[in-house]
Amino acid sequence: MQKTNKQYNEVVKTCTDLFTNKMKDYGSAWRILRLPSLTDQIFIKAQRIRSLQQNTVQKVDEGQASEFIGIINYSIMALIQLEKGVVEQPDMNLEEAVALYTEKFEQTKTLMEAKNHDYGEAWREMRISSLTDLILQKLLRVKQIEDNQGKTLVSEGIDANYQDMINYAVFALILLKEEENN
Repeated sequence: MQKTNKQYNEVVKTCTDLFTNKMKDYGSAWRILRLPSLTDQIFIKAQRIRSLQQNTVQKVDEGQASEFIGIINYSIMALIQLEKGVVEQPDMNLEEAVALYTEKFEQTKTLMEAKNHDYGEAWREMRISSLTDLILQKLLRVKQIEDNQGKTLVSEGIDANYQDMINYAVFALILLKEEENN
């Protein structure tokens, strides 16, 4: 678990640095996005990853890693939007946005640690393509919950699905890095 914590923290740093730099470039323009728009952005990223995994020809020179990072960052934005609500104009400064971002990532890491304890790091034996499929499945669930106006009968809420997507994407980035190093 110590190895996982170290690797997870490396991914957190990469994603946080990108989020921070985009906040510096664009401010909190993302605060106007409604949850279905964020879900669709994540869906586009996951679909592109799946296409990269299935196709032999790639026409855009960006690999899977940048798309998994996008899934993480958009999912964290969605968690923030769930808590704070959607606004009509950007309303968050850099410090507040990064603090919320960090809080959501820490909560998600705590969930990962609990699940990792119970599942025994089974994700390390999974294929990256399976993690992609699980992200897509979670997205389809979120879309259905959104279409049901957030109501579920027996299922976990949207926030848990976003957190699972974040953790699956972190796992995929860790596995990609390990493949690269071997």
